[in-house]
Amino acid sequence: MPADSNVIDRGAPAPRAADPWQQALRLLSARAEGLAPPCANAAPRAARGYYGALISVIDRPGPGTATLAWRDATHCRYGDQEWDAATARAAGVCAMSGQAIAPGDAIYKPRPCRPRPRNADAMILATVLDAPAR
Repeated sequence: MPADSNVIDRGAPAPRAADPWQQALRLLSARAEGLAPPCANAAPRAARGYYGALISVIDRPGPGTATLAWRDATHCRYGDQEWDAATARAAGVCAMSGQAIAPGDAIYKPRPCRPRPRNADAMILATVLDAPAR
């Protein structure tokens, strides 16, 4: 008698679905060993800014103030953070452009408040923030 593809062998074990956790571990292991290609949309750290933050200018309420959205999955997130113009007291890196900041440069920094913002030590060069949008 020919085998019928519609007949189910009740004695055979049912096929097991792949465990999602084991799949994730296999993918991570392959990535760590260099077997898996990096994500195509992964941006270099310098292009993402300070701590990998995505920074957007929401408003410019006055000549020396700016309202920014600061989004960083690993550090902090502020939807409407006020930043004030100031002079850099120490060397640093611009959070938007990655350019070096020297003491005495015109910058913007987060407005002091309580509790102290997690990005309170961040700086943005005034030339970068004041540049017209492209």
